[in-house]
Amino acid sequence: MSFRAPVRDLAFALQTVGHPALLARVFPDLDADTVRAVLQAAGGFVEAELAPLNRRGDIEGARYENGRVTAAPGFAEAYRAFAAGGWNSLSADPGFGGQGLPKALELAVFEMVHAANMAFGLCPMLTQAAIEALSQHGTERQKRLVLPRLVSGEWTGTMNLTEPQAGSDLAALTTRAEPDGAGGFRLTGQKIFITWGDHDVADNICHLVLARTPDAPPGVKGISLFLASKRLVNEDGSLGGPNDLRPASIEHKLGIHGSPTCVMLYEGARAELVGELGQGLPHMFVMMNAARLQVGVQGVAIAERAFQQALAFAQERRQGRAVWSGDYPAPIYAHPDVRRTLMLMKAKIEAARAICLTTGVLADLARLAETQEERAAAGARQELLTPIAKAWSTDVGVEVASLGVQVHGGMGFIEETGAAQHYRDARIAPIYEGANGIQANDLVGRKAPMADGAVVRELCAEMLLTAQTLTDTEELAKLGRRLAQGAAALEHATDWLLAHRGPDALAAATPYLKLAGDVIGGWMLGRQALAAAGSPDPWLKGKAALARLYASQVLAQAPALADGLMDGAEDLEATAAEALTG
Repeated sequence: MSFRAPVRDLAFALQTVGHPALLARVFPDLDADTVRAVLQAAGGFVEAELAPLNRRGDIEGARYENGRVTAAPGFAEAYRAFAAGGWNSLSADPGFGGQGLPKALELAVFEMVHAANMAFGLCPMLTQAAIEALSQHGTERQKRLVLPRLVSGEWTGTMNLTEPQAGSDLAALTTRAEPDGAGGFRLTGQKIFITWGDHDVADNICHLVLARTPDAPPGVKGISLFLASKRLVNEDGSLGGPNDLRPASIEHKLGIHGSPTCVMLYEGARAELVGELGQGLPHMFVMMNAARLQVGVQGVAIAERAFQQALAFAQERRQGRAVWSGDYPAPIYAHPDVRRTLMLMKAKIEAARAICLTTGVLADLARLAETQEERAAAGARQELLTPIAKAWSTDVGVEVASLGVQVHGGMGFIEETGAAQHYRDARIAPIYEGANGIQANDLVGRKAPMADGAVVRELCAEMLLTAQTLTDTEELAKLGRRLAQGAAALEHATDWLLAHRGPDALAAATPYLKLAGDVIGGWMLGRQALAAAGSPDPWLKGKAALARLYASQVLAQAPALADGLMDGAEDLEATAAEALTG
């Protein structure tokens, strides 16, 4: 089926949960008409150029032959059109050729890109992350010669972290960076799972690589960050000869077949230090956090694509008698459980979308708000929401894609319908850029305890204020009561976590993240429902219906989820062996 860019939903989300008044102070020339114009133009591009390539990319995929990678059919031409349209430069610094637009608007555009063609979107997504890392930590040479070409999309960027023996344990990295005697370094080692590590869609590929210098201490403190490009960069910015690095193979994956995932070999490759020696992991976290938020947006995007296909199928497929009208045969959309499923899919999409866009707004406010107090508050909440945006939204992506297969019934299990591709594509997002269990550990170990829990408590207080306003609105009163119960449950669970650091908190990490995402998502939907309250527009009235369904299906479970996660980890330590033995 054809894909329709959700321009109206995105514009509404930016208007209602994106702190428009605060953002207007930071971007005074940006108005609603400009936002809608950007979204409409991007939507037209992805519908025409990217969505038609999605199925072909899945079937034919990228190819590895004779030491080189060729992109899936049509991807190279589409990428060049993407770069020429300026879509790679939306939020980048105008000093390096960027457009200086808000991060949240860029995320909204990239949601449409990923929904149209997730495998394609991974290439510019990682380039965005490389831009952020070099903007903060690059040398003057790197900013002068490399950064503008990444911003323009002439070159692409990658992130080289893990190795076969390391997995998520980056302290185990062994790639070496030997000084070359001329101020540079030579990289030797193997990196795995390198998304778009090689291709033919752009003139050069800039690899950001974690490695160790000869005298580096063991562990993460011995890791530094290096820039190594596929082709060497001359002092005038022109391209020189090939560097001593190459793809050894590409992986054969469950999904995202159009995205080449490479094993990369560095065989004495010339490289430059990025930032300070021994600070590679903190520097790389700039890139990783940018990518994590973008991956959260991927979860929203693939859910939107799966939902659209499931809705179209449900409206066309006729089976059984409609309980409301008595029509026979009726479209399965007329059956209550199918309709409930579709509304729950849509509600979770809108909740996840709002969480991701809000996190993007906070990223801008953390840099650009007028006062240090505003910047600090925005930065703290951004830190809190980032693991939730990544993990909760990608779990939503998998859940909604799975429900999309379910709505199709047996036809969903058949590849020709396309529903299975969305499920396969969605499944990687909870794994890469920090598996969701790691995000949950980060949330309970670092983010929730910030300021002894004050950041979470302030958020809960805001949610309770919204809950009171909802309770005072007749059509939304039940939503308000359930949001209040959810916010109280989250605050109670946070107090328990702070009192039970260590194994108990870590055992509760994933349920706690789910609780936080469920409640914050309900808050976002509640704010949207308030913005739509009283409107005769059927589309806006639908926002309240989605929020009410979410309250009954999701928020209602929050107190029980909070109660359950506080049971502790005793059985995990004491009796896991007995419980798991066959």
